[in-house]
Amino acid sequence: MKENPYQEDREEMRELIRQYENLKSGLSHSFIDEEAFEKIIGFYEEKEELTKALEAAETAIEQYPYSSSLLIRKADLLLDLRRYRAALDILDRASLFGDNDINLYILKTDAYLALDEQENAVGILEEALDKFEGEERIDLLFELADVYDDYEEFEKVFDCLRMVLEQDPNNEEALYKICFWTDFTGRNEESIRLHQQIIDDFPYNELAWFNLAAAYQGLKLYEKAIDAYKYAIAIEEKFDYAYRNMGDAYIRLRKYKLAIEALEKVTELSKPEVVIYEAIGHCYDRLKNFAEARFYYRKASHLNQEDSKLFYKIACTYYNEGQWESCIKQLDHAIRLHRPQPEYNLLMGECKMELGLFREAVQYFSQVVRVRPRNVAGWEALIRCLYTAEFTEEALEQVNAALEITNGKPIFLYYKAAILLGIGKSKEAVLQLEHAMEQSPKLLKKFIELNPASLQNQMVVDVVAKFKRNRSI
Repeated sequence: MKENPYQEDREEMRELIRQYENLKSGLSHSFIDEEAFEKIIGFYEEKEELTKALEAAETAIEQYPYSSSLLIRKADLLLDLRRYRAALDILDRASLFGDNDINLYILKTDAYLALDEQENAVGILEEALDKFEGEERIDLLFELADVYDDYEEFEKVFDCLRMVLEQDPNNEEALYKICFWTDFTGRNEESIRLHQQIIDDFPYNELAWFNLAAAYQGLKLYEKAIDAYKYAIAIEEKFDYAYRNMGDAYIRLRKYKLAIEALEKVTELSKPEVVIYEAIGHCYDRLKNFAEARFYYRKASHLNQEDSKLFYKIACTYYNEGQWESCIKQLDHAIRLHRPQPEYNLLMGECKMELGLFREAVQYFSQVVRVRPRNVAGWEALIRCLYTAEFTEEALEQVNAALEITNGKPIFLYYKAAILLGIGKSKEAVLQLEHAMEQSPKLLKKFIELNPASLQNQMVVDVVAKFKRNRSI
């Protein structure tokens, strides 16, 4: 056994370099075999002395002019030096002495891609596919997939990966990649057939089960997706991505408790992530467990303190509990991070209204209207606030503006009727109410919400009753 093989390798390399230098200078005619030249070229490559490596390759080829492997090494160096046409010429010469080296085709592909000649690159690889089998053919298919990816022929990327899996169903790289490309290209049905075949032959392939589940999920077949994810987890109990996707599927089915269980498993198996904590918070939100929702939104915000949306979601939990002051504090954080966001200003206005701070509320609602003038929610909140604060003249002015900008949305006809009724213009109010009910009878509740006392007005009651009679005839 060698005591210091590394030292011996260094000594051997030093001796080879000495012989090579002597050969170049003509001091001796010592024999250097082909394998030794390969080592010398590699030595200079490792030191990133590409010019010297190329010189060594040329010297080697003078000694062994029919060596395709040395010609291929020279072509590789020319590619590194960006001499693409010269590399192609050398590779053509190498192919005359043997075309059974896969590197010949890989390097030609690289050269054509560098010259932006995609068709030639594809042609070379397709030609090579007919010459090679086994692992080498799989390598070529991956290479071809990368070419198609670079030139945005994404359907063909999927085709290449499918061919890899048809040849090698347990190829992990292909299984990982085809999951992404199935989602990207939407070829879920094909993916289902492919992975069902793989599972028939290899039932304990957890990646195949995962990909099958993901394809079902892509078709919104969430129950089938969940069943497949469960198989993947049964095979590999620490498969965090399966739990993650299963959690999403449960959310889509509105099975929030099961979603929480799956997503909490993700937190046990992988490092903390904003998206997971936020998703758990969302589930608790839907279950109306606002304290727990807040807890997870806060965990998410600690990981990303620049995400204003998380502070907004915390604010919403306080709003749903009627904790207006706490809601405002969270909205202050959100607005400092992202001031123009209409949703934040809208919720802030609602809080100010609840606290009776109508002038401040009007400012926030006005900001929403400025940013999104065609958005119904902003106008609705602004008009409702002005009317509730008894700024009726301004409310009437704003409702007319809203009708003009939103092309006469029926809700504002109802609001105008309510405001006119509130300021004593009953006849005009009734005409507006009739017009509104002709357009959208379902929105009558908005009129009543804004002016509950309207139901005590006989003219209003008569209009509603008449409309209902006419509808029943």
